[in-house]
Amino acid sequence: MTYQTTPSTYDHIVGDIDSDGVTPTTGSVDFTEALELDNGSKLSPFTIAYNTYGTLNADKSNAILVCHALTGDQHVANRHPLTGKEGWWSMLVGPGKPIDTDRFFVICTNILGSCLGSTGPASINPETGSPYGLSFPVITIGDMVNAQARLIDHLGIDQLFSVMGGSMGGMQVLEWAVRHKDRAFSVVPIATAAWHSSQNIAFHEVGRQAVMADPNWMRGDYLNHGVVPRNGLAVARMAAHITYLSEDALHEKFGRNLQNRSDMTFSFDADFQVESYLRHQGSTFVDRFDANSYLYITRAMDYFDLGAEHGDILAEAFRGTQSRFCIVSFTSDWLYPTRESREIVQALNAVAANVSFVEIDSNAGHDAFLLDEPKFFETMTGFINSCAQQRGLPAA
Repeated sequence: MTYQTTPSTYDHIVGDIDSDGVTPTTGSVDFTEALELDNGSKLSPFTIAYNTYGTLNADKSNAILVCHALTGDQHVANRHPLTGKEGWWSMLVGPGKPIDTDRFFVICTNILGSCLGSTGPASINPETGSPYGLSFPVITIGDMVNAQARLIDHLGIDQLFSVMGGSMGGMQVLEWAVRHKDRAFSVVPIATAAWHSSQNIAFHEVGRQAVMADPNWMRGDYLNHGVVPRNGLAVARMAAHITYLSEDALHEKFGRNLQNRSDMTFSFDADFQVESYLRHQGSTFVDRFDANSYLYITRAMDYFDLGAEHGDILAEAFRGTQSRFCIVSFTSDWLYPTRESREIVQALNAVAANVSFVEIDSNAGHDAFLLDEPKFFETMTGFINSCAQQRGLPAA
């Protein structure tokens, strides 16, 4: 295997983007040995960008891989270099927090197919000298995980202490448990499912069609034309964002309140606060995310089905696993409802796997795993400490 480690494009500002004292080590690895993809093709070369936090211990037994969701990135615990916002899991990752960077070496990669340093459709195709666009191969969640495994090999880590993540990150966690059964001592899939439902595929298709209907999409070749399908991508983000919240959360936050006005305008302006909120979510999203990456990553989620290669018997996918599982769901999550987490638990029980399951009471919807949910934090702390004791790591 041949690879080259290169500094991140953000290295020069790392000292200015720490959050609560968490300063990452950033970098990327260029792999020249081809990655065999699930669609039968090969990708070479490819780059994986990543951040690390904390210190790897002498026997490399304290490494935690955190997997990000659809529109996330490697900036899990530090201020984002583009948006200036705190890391998307900064409440959970850091010194003295449930994922304690004083105890653990935390790794977070930008997934294959994304647009913040890892190879994706916006990257330059070495064969043409132009962005891949739609010539980039269609990838799967499994391909993302296999690329991550290459990075873990590069770091010299045989077995991760834990792999954890929510939503699409949870799908990656499950793939680690199935494809690399001996490489994760523990796994924490959060607010996720073992396959993508037809309802969720439908939501994704609406978003993709919004992007592709934008005249500036240019059949995926917009970067070579110096344009961006901003309107289509913004609408896709708006539609998706609705699914991340619960009805109660929307009502509590916005109700039918008007936006900076006392009366309705009887126009198509953003009269309501919720309209203004969604428009803001859409407009800011297009400044940090690539439209083609959105198409590719949502497609990868749609193809996700752990049981497909095992006769549609989910338990068979997990047979032989040695990992300790903690499955977490949230009561108001209608995107990945608790019943889908229970299906994973039942499959693990069927093969006598070591599994815990917690349903957290929350009215925040799917995004609860990104928010200040004390019971969730308690669950993570308890499970991590229990596994650390079993692994022989120092107590908190």
